[in-house]
Amino acid sequence: MPDGQAGTAPREATPPSELPTWNLADLYEAPDSAQLAADLDRAEAAAKTFAATYAGTLAGLSGAALAEAIAAYERIEETLGRALSYAQLRFAGDSTDPAIGRFVQSMNERATAISSDLIFFTLELNRLDDAALEAKLGSPELAPWRPWLRDLRVFRPHQLSDELEKLLHEKEVTGHTAWSRLFDETVAGMRVPLGGEDLTVSAALNKLSDRDRSVREAAGRAVGAAFGARIRLFSLITNTLAKDKEIIDTWRHFDRPESYRNRANMVEDAVVDALVAAVVADFPRLSHRYYAMKAKWLGLEKLQHWDRNAPLPDDEDAHIAWPEAKRRVLDAYGGFAPEMAEIADRFFTRGWIDAELRAGKAGGAFSHPTVPSAHPYVLLNYHGRTRDVMTLAHELGHGVHQILAADQGYLRSGTPLTLAETASVFGEMLTFRALLDAETNPVRRRIMLASKVEDMLNTVVRQIAFYRFEQRVHAERRTGELVPDRIGEIWFDIQRESLGPAFEFTPEYAVFWSYVPHFIHSPFYVYAYAFGDCLVNALYATFRGGHPGFQQKYFAMLRAGGTKRHKELLAPFGLDASDPAFWRRGLDVIAGFIDELEATA
Repeated sequence: MPDGQAGTAPREATPPSELPTWNLADLYEAPDSAQLAADLDRAEAAAKTFAATYAGTLAGLSGAALAEAIAAYERIEETLGRALSYAQLRFAGDSTDPAIGRFVQSMNERATAISSDLIFFTLELNRLDDAALEAKLGSPELAPWRPWLRDLRVFRPHQLSDELEKLLHEKEVTGHTAWSRLFDETVAGMRVPLGGEDLTVSAALNKLSDRDRSVREAAGRAVGAAFGARIRLFSLITNTLAKDKEIIDTWRHFDRPESYRNRANMVEDAVVDALVAAVVADFPRLSHRYYAMKAKWLGLEKLQHWDRNAPLPDDEDAHIAWPEAKRRVLDAYGGFAPEMAEIADRFFTRGWIDAELRAGKAGGAFSHPTVPSAHPYVLLNYHGRTRDVMTLAHELGHGVHQILAADQGYLRSGTPLTLAETASVFGEMLTFRALLDAETNPVRRRIMLASKVEDMLNTVVRQIAFYRFEQRVHAERRTGELVPDRIGEIWFDIQRESLGPAFEFTPEYAVFWSYVPHFIHSPFYVYAYAFGDCLVNALYATFRGGHPGFQQKYFAMLRAGGTKRHKELLAPFGLDASDPAFWRRGLDVIAGFIDELEATA
């Protein structure tokens, strides 16, 4: 339909037939595939043999024999990883189909049962004395496993008895996994009445970027009403998972609710605290300043929550067809390094992307690494906006990273979340810079710059605000269950602090916390986006400054997978994330863009 603003042409949606859906046959042909059944049977037999062979023997193994054991463990884990990846991707494609839900649950239960025979292995490895393990690592066969053993032993002080670890593992399918499934199925099954249509949550949220303010307002109120009608359920899920986490954290002796996530990210609490403190201190210099300008541009005394992602008055945001989005991203990647474009192109030509808009499909976007013996798959919901092109660039950055790291193998290819966002945000920056450098119209350049600032604020300010919201919710949950109104009050406090005085908030915005899946699936995940954005800002500035051999060093960083920590990976570029000035350098890039906008305004 028309944009609702005089003098603009209607947006023409990309026909569904032009948007790709993925082909999961590289994993398995179907849920009832004979190969899938055979793989699970083989993994089950291998796990039992593995336990019978190695349980209670690790201390007496030579370095070479321990290396053989780890390799056998990795093969079983990768088989289970392939099966679970297939189930998860099918569920993401349609979480409203009861048959798919049943399939996912059966895969989770089967994999949990099989892996129960493997739990002893990592527990027993962590009981090895440091000196004894170091002696084994003198073996050339075991030496390549040093990074994986190093990361495994990070959790050594928090390890419970074998019986408790097995109990927690087996109960996961009726605990966190089950509550996450309930959340996903509920959101996927929701319909938001809007403009005479019943929209999916993803489609309704997309209307919050509509040019017509009345459409944005209607969408904001409709989304609020839809989630408000279910807020007791979402509050129950949130309270239950927060309490569940508190119980486990207490048993494992984690000092803070976020400490587990930081350890999993191989980053110190102090480094994350420094990032958060730097961003919060810069709220006035960044978001408060920008949104005050945006209110003036839109001719508004105050912004409402549905104005946060509103297009600017001169922003036509013409529909970008899928082939054009592909071209823009691949051209930007190729301008940096032909190898990067070649890897990204595989996703388009080999059926590794699902961009179609359809009911039941997961909202948002991701790149699932699956397993090194296969390849990643990208999911996004492509509406044809400039922001969707940036999302495509972001997820393909993940995909390129995951392919390059796959040579490290299943246990060593995964990166901590803080580094997992590096390639994705870098891919976004490459695409943005390529488009900005090619633009000669000063008005269009200003619009592009403002759009980039908004994306960066969403990535840095908004995600740190999410993180602080989680901190307060989890802290208060330790004194008792939080009623929905109290969670809404915390949400309002955080939003006012982070977005600034340019905003006022209508009552329905109190429930908007409830659609954020990261709060459910991965508590305290969200700061990784800010970590990655600030890191990439510093990294990209180094690239633009002509750092010698940058491309080669960059690819080496991605190929390292999870074998190196952030200090080792950034050292070749002369960067150090533990230096407080590092975060200031990243935030200065955003502030510089806002300075430029102020000058041109």
